[in-house]
Amino acid sequence: MASLKITTMKTRVKTVATKAAQFAEITKNLIRKGNISRAKKCLDMAELLFTTGSNETKNAIANIYVYSVSTFMEMRNCTVAQLFPPQLKREYVSQVYTSGI
Repeated sequence: MASLKITTMKTRVKTVATKAAQFAEITKNLIRKGNISRAKKCLDMAELLFTTGSNETKNAIANIYVYSVSTFMEMRNCTVAQLFPPQLKREYVSQVYTSGI
């Protein structure tokens, strides 16, 4: 019975990467709905996580959240530069230059 409990608990634990992807989806849904002020709050929270989080958190925000949200915004012709906080904007620009676009 104890092993069943441990297995069940393990399946409920979400990785940082999974959480970053879910957070990106929340942000994109807010943008889709036109709730820019709440989306901006999400971006500000992502900025805080990016600047103060562990290396794993910083990597997840940079590689999953920023990439996902910025790609979504570009496809919808939204101006990334106006919504992204300073550190996330730098990360976005770094990704663009690294990709060679």
